Amino acid sequence: QVQLVESGGGLVQPGGSLRLSCAASGSIFMIYDMRWYRQAPGKERELVAVISSGGTINYSDSVKGRFTISRDNFKKTVYLQMNNLKPEDTAVYYCNADILSDYTHLNIWGQGTQVTVSS
Repeated sequence: QVQLVESGGGLVQPGGSLRLSCAASGSIFMIYDMRWYRQAPGKERELVAVISSGGTINYSDSVKGRFTISRDNFKKTVYLQMNNLKPEDTAVYYCNADILSDYTHLNIWGQGTQVTVSS
């Protein structure tokens, strides 16, 4: 069974930093795009950042210049380095990936990790 497991969330003061990780496991032949989404209370889930298998990166305007997405293909892991965090970054952060497993294309979600930015 293919799964994504996030880690690294927590409580941080405004201006602080956190690094999220998301590791894929299971029968995986190829991982294509890997993404980070977030969902704040009462709001829709929004795409924060995406990185392709070739390293092409895009960010939402709200995090550009503060967040950095990266991936380690050997470890099947995607990271989100979040700097200069603001209270409006408070949300549950979800990892998402397009994965080829056993000749089947899958779109997999992680369980989410809470990020709270507050003084």
